[in-house]
Amino acid sequence: MKRIVIIGCGNVGLAYLKNLCQSDMTLDISLIDIDEEKLEGEILDLEHSLVYRNSNISIRLGSYSDCDNADIVVITAGVPQSTKDRMSDLEKANGIVVNITNKLRETSFNGIVLVACNPLDVITELIAHYTDYSYNKVIGTGTMLDTARLKSLISKKIKVKPSDINAYVLGEHGNSQFVAWSNANIGLENISHFLSLDDKEELEDETRHMGGVIVKHKGYTSDGVASCLLELTLCILKDLKKVYPVSNYNTTYDVYISTPCIIGKNGIEKVINIKLTDEEEEKLEESSEVISEALDKILPKELY
Repeated sequence: MKRIVIIGCGNVGLAYLKNLCQSDMTLDISLIDIDEEKLEGEILDLEHSLVYRNSNISIRLGSYSDCDNADIVVITAGVPQSTKDRMSDLEKANGIVVNITNKLRETSFNGIVLVACNPLDVITELIAHYTDYSYNKVIGTGTMLDTARLKSLISKKIKVKPSDINAYVLGEHGNSQFVAWSNANIGLENISHFLSLDDKEELEDETRHMGGVIVKHKGYTSDGVASCLLELTLCILKDLKKVYPVSNYNTTYDVYISTPCIIGKNGIEKVINIKLTDEEEEKLEESSEVISEALDKILPKELY
């Protein structure tokens, strides 16, 4: 039986949990959250939903000791989402991360950490630093969500299934992200045959601001990033070796940033080196600088 610990059971954590409950896996899931009374109710409600599915999933209120033999720890705890820049609540988010990682270090956990807390890239690097886990075992959802949003928008525009669209959003999960259009295609045909320059600019801008649009209407985002967490979980537990743009440690820029990676049982198994245009390389560097500058406010270079 595979074991998963979810730390932080707000909107994203619960959406991920519900996705797990719809899977066909045999799982032991432990939940950690400061609001244990509400969590008890969520657990009971979900247990009842599993009865008619003949599910092999066990859910319980957990503690950090459950991390000792866990395969995956998923961290979704953070500050409430807003329409402001993701960097705006960095100091408060760091305080939450320090508290979590202090407790995590006291365990004998030796699995994979998945991170879905904003500002995503900075928080993922802070978790890797505070825990001293191997970089391949600390993975942020990164621009995997933005890529899904981009594919959805392109699909609606040119009437092609998202699964047949090969395009990636790279860089920061934030305002400095960009689309690697030079590598984008439909099947084997370059996407420029389907989209004009104006189309690309419009789609890229819409993708960049999609999170804020959802928050404005719904109050928060949850299902999109939860689906990314589920997909990464499946890749790890089933050793699927799929390629996704996730936040990973980039040796060139010395920060966590999103580029395509092969995800399998060992976490990040390989970073895919894609050839970018000079303009795209410049955008990736600019994005890394945004992340690095934010990181320096919390963790000056001389400290690590």
